[in-house]
Amino acid sequence: MFSINDVAHECNVDPRTVRRWIAAGQLKATRLGNRTVRIDPADVDAMFRPTGTAR
Repeated sequence: MFSINDVAHECNVDPRTVRRWIAAGQLKATRLGNRTVRIDPADVDAMFRPTGTAR
């Protein structure tokens, strides 16, 4: 499981961007306690995987 900072580092974005993705429903996250958020690496991969073909 990745932290928000881990995902930000892997994706070359600011942690605030990762928080926006989570808030927008673009990235699934699990809250563990009050402040701890974890993201499954498979969900990060799925976010950047193509979903279909453009015509």
